[in-house]
Amino acid sequence: MPVNDNITELGTKPIGGLLLKYATPAVIAMTASSLYNIIDAIFIGQGVGALAIAGVSLSFPVMQLTAAFGSMVGVGASTLLSVKLGEKDYDVARRILGNVITLNVIMGIAIGILMLIFINPILFFFGASEATVSYARDFMTIILAGNVATHLYFGLNAMLRASSHPREAMMATIFTVLINVILAPLFIYVFHWGIRGAALATVMSQTLVLLWQIHIFRNPNEFIHFEKGTYRLRKRIVVSSLAIGLSPFLMNLCGCFVVIFFNWSLAHYGNDLEIAAYGIANRLAFFFAMIVVGMNQGMQPIAGFNYGARRYDRLNKVLVKTIAAATVVVTAGFLLGEIFPYACARAFTKDPELIQRSIFAIRIYFVTFPIIGFQMVATNFFQCIGHVKKSIFLSLTRQLIFLLPFIWLLPRWWGLNGVWYAVPVSDILSSVLTGAFLLHALHQFHLTRKESSF
Repeated sequence: MPVNDNITELGTKPIGGLLLKYATPAVIAMTASSLYNIIDAIFIGQGVGALAIAGVSLSFPVMQLTAAFGSMVGVGASTLLSVKLGEKDYDVARRILGNVITLNVIMGIAIGILMLIFINPILFFFGASEATVSYARDFMTIILAGNVATHLYFGLNAMLRASSHPREAMMATIFTVLINVILAPLFIYVFHWGIRGAALATVMSQTLVLLWQIHIFRNPNEFIHFEKGTYRLRKRIVVSSLAIGLSPFLMNLCGCFVVIFFNWSLAHYGNDLEIAAYGIANRLAFFFAMIVVGMNQGMQPIAGFNYGARRYDRLNKVLVKTIAAATVVVTAGFLLGEIFPYACARAFTKDPELIQRSIFAIRIYFVTFPIIGFQMVATNFFQCIGHVKKSIFLSLTRQLIFLLPFIWLLPRWWGLNGVWYAVPVSDILSSVLTGAFLLHALHQFHLTRKESSF
């Protein structure tokens, strides 16, 4: 079967147009997904209560931990697919999709069952109190019951983007959000299912859209589609996918431990409302961060293909343009968080004490946002071109190497405020280090182009 024009255009068409084509659907999808996370929290905060927000915030590390395994498969395999298409290794490219299905089913079932068995001790370990654990448990029990569908949904969406179907990947996410936004208020306010209703809406929306994704990949006219004989795990594909996906896996895993340690510190120096304030600030920050993730997803197939084709000039162009666009987005987040923190907090809750705590949290959380876009894009860039060790190290710097020690150290001088101050300090240090790594890589690409011209 001939390779379609959508794949070959990655190495020929102007970078600006390609990035716009591939990033726009991903950005729209991520924006819609992030908006749902915010709207969902608003439904829970206004319809259930302030402690329910804290309960959902405590469940976030569990969701992040399951997402870590899912992203290791989905992101790793989709990046490998882009590189293999650039290298014209079409036999391996066709087998990657089947291996993604098998891996996601195995990991989704295993992780979901394991966490359901130990859900109570896990939540208490993550910082839950007697007042918040019931909310977190009710939410996570339903989420984990649908873990396989969630893994497959995210995995197939990554494959849609990598196989030159960014529009379908965008529509999958938008459909999920629309279904979710319809079901969540219905389950919470009409059926009075509370926080369980919010979780059920999430699982049902992902499952319904998963059926549509499966329908797309069943089409034999697609270059990448379901084929017999591709589901048996191949060591070459599994090892390469997991190696490339190790960076986002470790990033999510570290993020999980950071949230746990953050919750511990907030509970030690404050109370449950501090955890709720963290949940509000984190969801707002997540909105802008996910837009940058969408840009990274648009950059990924372009960067992977041109790196595989040794087109370093095009590789540099897509990097610069993505960094510039990401910086605009996070600067907008900075302005929102610093100028309108009250309006942001009030949208989530009517509780005056939680509003005041959230205002402080939002301002601190967003103060260094203008440099976050660069750090996220540069880290993802190394993953896109298969420089796994660099990507892993840079993923670890902000959350593990810098943030965790400062969460432990700064409260010794500033108490509760020190927990919050740890965020901007680690952002600054990790961005400086990422810049040094990126400059070195760009210099190496320049030397390679110079040598190849002789």
